[in-house]
Parts: sequence; structure tokens; C-alpha cells
Amino acid sequence: MTKKVGIIGMGNVGCAVAHAMMVAGTADEYVFLDHTEEKVVANQLDFEDAMANLTHHASIRVNDWSALADADVLISTLGNIKLSQTSGDRLAELQFTSQMVAQVADQIKQSGFKGTLIVVSNPLDVIATLFQSLTGLPANQVIGTGTLLDTARLQRLLGQALQVDPRSIQGYVLGEHGNSQVVAWSTVKALGQPIQGLLEERELDQTKLEQAVIAGGMQVAQGKGFTSYGISAATVRLATAILTNEHAQLVVSHRRPGQMVYSSYPAVVGRQGILAEAHLDLLPGEEQQLAQSVALIQERFEEIKAVITA
Repeated sequence: MTKKVGIIGMGNVGCAVAHAMMVAGTADEYVFLDHTEEKVVANQLDFEDAMANLTHHASIRVNDWSALADADVLISTLGNIKLSQTSGDRLAELQFTSQMVAQVADQIKQSGFKGTLIVVSNPLDVIATLFQSLTGLPANQVIGTGTLLDTARLQRLLGQALQVDPRSIQGYVLGEHGNSQVVAWSTVKALGQPIQGLLEERELDQTKLEQAVIAGGMQVAQGKGFTSYGISAATVRLATAILTNEHAQLVVSHRRPGQMVYSSYPAVVGRQGILAEAHLDLLPGEEQQLAQSVALIQERFEEIKAVITA
């Protein structure tokens, strides 16, 4: 069955996502969408030049919103990372990105898109909530990459400290993809053991590790001006789970039962988006931190919704 992916925003992240997908043969057709016609056409030509040396072939259309009618997945990478670089907080992008979302939401609706929308744009959880509200897509078909990336950063840091492959670390970062995120230490395991004992044994500072996870994105952005490969890998991982109907348990941003806004928590992901909720036995302190993180997202969403709908 032919697989089709649309990407809104062909900047550093959008191009990194497209490149990773094309090399892996993730989809057969792509739709590139960007307000700068010259740039999006140039990217189309650049990718087409690459195909002669790739093992997979795909077709590309540019700035044709109607082509999304039969797309399986649509990915939003809208945003301006320079705004968050200054403050060190992704919430700094809220006004800019929310205005862009308001502009493209009608185009998504008019296209007849019925697939799953993946949100990469920051501040991710607020923007995912806004996308779902403005497009009217079912909540299970709008998913943010959320703390899938933050969890990978935690795995990297613990893997380095314990001298094991990061994929050998299990556990989750929950809540906001931002400064209020929660490292759920009670879920983290390595070398077949709960992480707490290993932290004490190796004299690792839990608070410093949490701060390093939060600061990971800004460290990359300040060094090279943007982030791209970590987030593109998380995006492709999520898109692949949808396109292959994988039924994979991933920690992604979605609207959990009883909540009005999006936040990250493990869920089962497949062709129809979020298929089922996972359940974690968190410690009371972790539950409290998670509730506070969700409350912050709710507060920011209410603020921007009032402006957008005014």
C-alpha cells in the first residue's frame, strides 16, 4: 500500500525529517509545504538529485494542499527556534507559532486531510492542543513528539554515565516538552535494576541529570543555531509507528482522558494514532509534579486561545 507523508515547514527540522525518511524508504510520496516558494522548490530539486544514489525512490509535490486529501501522516515543523534560544524556554515561541497554526489550520481542513497529524512545533503541547482545536481532527489523530526526545536525552546521559548503550535504559520523561517536564525516576531501569540504586552506587546527582535533560535542546541550539537530528529521529520513529500500524508503546504528547490539553505519557500508537493508554504506577511526588506540568500547559493554552479566537 502506498504511503504518503506531508511536511509543513521545510526548515532545518523539516528537511532533516524528509531526509531521514527518504533514506529509510519510509514513504512513497511526499508533499512539501512552505510559505517560501523558492526554498521549497529548491528542496524538491535537491532531494530529487539525491534519489539516483539512494536505494529508495519517492515522488515529491510542493505547496499543493489538496494533495493532503489522501495523506497518511502530516507533520508540522512550524516555528522559530531563535525566539526560544534567547530565553531558554520553548514557551517564547508561543505567540509566533500559534499565529502560524491559525493560518494553516483552515488549509488543512479544506484539503480534506483525514490522517494523523504529528506536531513538532514548539511550545509543543500547547501547539498540539491548538492544532486539534482548530482543525477539528479527532484527538487521537493529533499527536506531538513530546518527551520522546527528552526521554532519549535521559537515555543518552544515563548511558554515558553507566557506560551502556542508551537503548539499554528504560524509563520515561513525562509532562511538558519544556522546563516543567518530569523525569519519572520510578520508571527508570538500567542493567536490569531500578535506577535509584545505581545512581547512589555511581554517586550520580539526580537533580543535575534532570537539569541536563531540560538543557539538552538549548545546548545543541546554542552550539549550531538549531536542533535537527534528535528531533527528526523522534519524529520518524513516531511516523513509522503510525504508517506501519506498529501498536508501539511510545511516550508522546496526546490528550489523556479527563484532560483538556496535551501532555506526554506512554500510549500505544498505530495507524489510527493513539490506540490505547498505558498506565504507570508513579510515586505521589511524581504524580504531583506531572499535574503541575499539565496545569502550566493548560494555563498557556487558555491564554493563547483567547487571543486566537478574539
